[in-house]
Amino acid sequence: MKKTVSILIATMLITITVTPAFAKTNLDPVKEKAHQLASTMVSNYGVSGIQYAIMDKGSIVLSSSAGVFDKATNEPITKDTMFAIASISKVYTAAATMMLADSKKIDIDKPLVTYLKEFKMNDERYMLITPRMLMNHSSGLYGSHYGNSSLFDDNDTRNQDGLLLSLQSQRLKSSPGEYSVYCNDGFQLLELLIERVSGLSYSKFIETYISKPLQLTSTKTPLDSFDRGKLAKTYYPTIDQALPVENSVTIGTGGLYSTAEEVAKFAEVVIGNRTDILSEKSATAMQAHEYRKGMWVSEEFNYINFGLGWDAVSLAPFSNYGITALSKGGDLQLYHSALITLPEHNISMAVLSSGGTSVFNTAYASSILLEYVKAKGIIKEILPPKTFEPALKVDMPSDLLSYSGVYGLVGETFNFEIKNGEINLPALIGGMIPSQTYVYTGNGQFKNKDGDVAISFDKQKNGKIYIKLNAQLNFPGLGYGVAALYEYQKLDPNPLSQATKSVWESRDGKSYYTVDEKITSLAYLQSSLTQYISVDIDHGYASGAKIVDNNLAVNVVEIPVLFGRDTFDLNFYNENDREYLKAAGRTYVSEDAIHSIYNGNSSTATIPSNGHTVWYKLDKKLSNRVMSVDAPTSGGFAVYDAKGMVVNFSKATNNYSVVLPEGGMIVFGGNAGDVFKIKLKNK
Repeated sequence: MKKTVSILIATMLITITVTPAFAKTNLDPVKEKAHQLASTMVSNYGVSGIQYAIMDKGSIVLSSSAGVFDKATNEPITKDTMFAIASISKVYTAAATMMLADSKKIDIDKPLVTYLKEFKMNDERYMLITPRMLMNHSSGLYGSHYGNSSLFDDNDTRNQDGLLLSLQSQRLKSSPGEYSVYCNDGFQLLELLIERVSGLSYSKFIETYISKPLQLTSTKTPLDSFDRGKLAKTYYPTIDQALPVENSVTIGTGGLYSTAEEVAKFAEVVIGNRTDILSEKSATAMQAHEYRKGMWVSEEFNYINFGLGWDAVSLAPFSNYGITALSKGGDLQLYHSALITLPEHNISMAVLSSGGTSVFNTAYASSILLEYVKAKGIIKEILPPKTFEPALKVDMPSDLLSYSGVYGLVGETFNFEIKNGEINLPALIGGMIPSQTYVYTGNGQFKNKDGDVAISFDKQKNGKIYIKLNAQLNFPGLGYGVAALYEYQKLDPNPLSQATKSVWESRDGKSYYTVDEKITSLAYLQSSLTQYISVDIDHGYASGAKIVDNNLAVNVVEIPVLFGRDTFDLNFYNENDREYLKAAGRTYVSEDAIHSIYNGNSSTATIPSNGHTVWYKLDKKLSNRVMSVDAPTSGGFAVYDAKGMVVNFSKATNNYSVVLPEGGMIVFGGNAGDVFKIKLKNK
């Protein structure tokens, strides 16, 4: 979720369809605000194309689009343009699971192993995991296996196929049901459950029991046959052309494609209006406040409070009006989505985009829906965002000094010191709140200068101490949101022997590079191919994990809600005089094992028999030289600059010639035995 807001200027192309039912009321303010905010999304929030639809009592009342389908042609987004709907797919998976419960084929409170006997873990507590716990994110699973999960023009299912084997060696980070924290692997297991129990592939189940009854013609999976040309084009900041189709092959977690209108139509199922598909009892059960069953932040008004499949079953700011709002957001690398539904009023809105983030889509949908319910007379007025007084520093009780110490979240540790009633914190919520100083203002709270972000220390019933965040998130031109989260967990000191210290000190500051990711993977656009090791030797932690011995560090982070997601252990080993790292289902090789590429006029690179990718460093002698690569069809390569930004990724650009940057990296990937012929010449 850690995303930086990029700014792209694109041509606005607005098309609006209005039904007769919509036209009965003067809803011009809704249309005007939709147009205005869509312009803001495209101009200021990194969106190239956006599509949205509102359904009211079974009818699409507003269908709108903005931006471009294709930047090269300025072709507009239309209501029929398809997008990947990312993690909104989880609501479909939860609904499918509840459909099996309706037909008495499963009991969602019986152990998962009752139905998925192949499921095993290296932790006896796995026998307690139920389908309900998978749907409400309380299973205790580590989080996500991202390896080879999102591929360009490739629907290889190796990620899903290997999930059960990967989980066999994994332990749980918490007891099942102890608390909810976002977990993708749980929905992959539900996908397998649906297939085993129904006897159908997941794709066929969705087609048979959801798409056909709802007459959804554009709701597809990466394994379906359909016209990929209907998918909105996607873009990446350092690549000046449209990218190939993104396939998320973890389908039950985030792999569906659809349109905003069809997502809004599907919402009718999960709010209980299509009892021929899903019973009202099951739809109501999905809306229950599941997060309350385990450890949780005390605040009810939030943008995350899990139901079954839903991110929130009491979404702020609708809760301020006494309106129940359910929401689900989703993010792939290139597509983003949001669905909000008001079940008591039978109103739903879906927002899909190329570029941006689900957080922005949710803020957009919230603002438009508030305008819509105002126009319908459901609310009298839209409340302005809460205002805050600047923080006023007061004397701090000395006992709060005991909260100083080392804190961690997934992948990171920080040594926080409370001094003179002040505490300096790094950026929070994935960078949406900048690094700043917080001063003590009384009642156990520290606030930022503007007073709209409050920090406190909370000791939970599991005995852990957390840094708790309460904040109003403002999105200029879009709206605002409310966040109440645990950001950091206080860690116990972990003294190390001198011998162990020496081993881990040698790894501090090193990078390890993925060697088992398919060359079609979208990961080659991002820095997720690299594990950077940061060692806190004084406290005994490495990249947020507790050091156990010379080669193992284990996760100890147990943060509910969000920032305890996707945890991992660090397992180091040596093979053929190279140090490797296994983490989060991927294998990495140390930077020490990577050599500079040959700087002569011609050379070759060969994929070894184990199929691992081959990495090279780019030294100064290669700066500004032109490299041309003759690659096999199955192969490809990516070039990165010294800051890790992709300069060229052949599977995305189909460009096999590139001017080499100084101090960067290059990686070749393909099938075992693939040979790449490399030629270098001066620019």
